Amino acid sequence: MKFVLASANPGKIKEMREILQDFSIDIITRDELGLDIDVAETGTTFTENAMIKANAICKATSLPAVADDSGLCIDALDGAPGLYTSSFGGENLDSEGRCNYLLEKLQKVEHRSAKFVCTIVCAFPDGSLISAQGECLGKIAMAPRGTSGFGYDPVFIPEGSDLTMAELPPEKKNMISHRGKALREFSSLLKTSNLLGE
Repeated sequence: MKFVLASANPGKIKEMREILQDFSIDIITRDELGLDIDVAETGTTFTENAMIKANAICKATSLPAVADDSGLCIDALDGAPGLYTSSFGGENLDSEGRCNYLLEKLQKVEHRSAKFVCTIVCAFPDGSLISAQGECLGKIAMAPRGTSGFGYDPVFIPEGSDLTMAELPPEKKNMISHRGKALREFSSLLKTSNLLGE
C-alpha cells in the first residue's frame, strides 16, 4: 500500500523516509504525484494541524496520507514558539536566522529547558485515522553547533547528551528525536490495525 507524505519540507521528508524504511511502508511525496496544494494550518494544537493536513492530502489523492506537525517548546518562553516554530521571528528568516533570533531571545536566560514535540496523523480514504505522538526533552545551547539535520537542530541539546541534534549522526538522532518516536509509535499502531488490507 502506498502512503503519501503530506509534508513539502525536504528535511522532514528525508527524516521520515529514513525512519519508515525499516517498516516496509511504500512512501511517495506530493512532488512525486505532481500535487500542488496549500493547506492552511488553522488548528490550535499540533494534532489538529496534522489532522487537517493529512485529511486534505488524503482527499486530494485518494491515498492514505501521513502528516506531521511539530515544534519547539521552550519553558522560559511559556511554550513558544510552539505552533509557530516554522515562522518564529518572521516569515523572511531562514533556519539560521531563526536559530539566531531564538538565541537572542534567550540571551539572559539561565534555565534553557525545552522540548521538541511531534504529532503524526495518518488519514485513510475510508475516514479512519491513526495518531501518534513523540517528545524529545532537552535544552537550548548557548550557540549553534553542527551541520547535520535542519531547523533548530544546531541549537537543541537532547537530554543525556552534550551534543546538539545537528552534531549527532542521523541514525542516533532518529532514535531519540520527537519525530522518530512518533513515527515508530505510528508504525506500531499501523501494524496492529486492520488498515493495511492484509
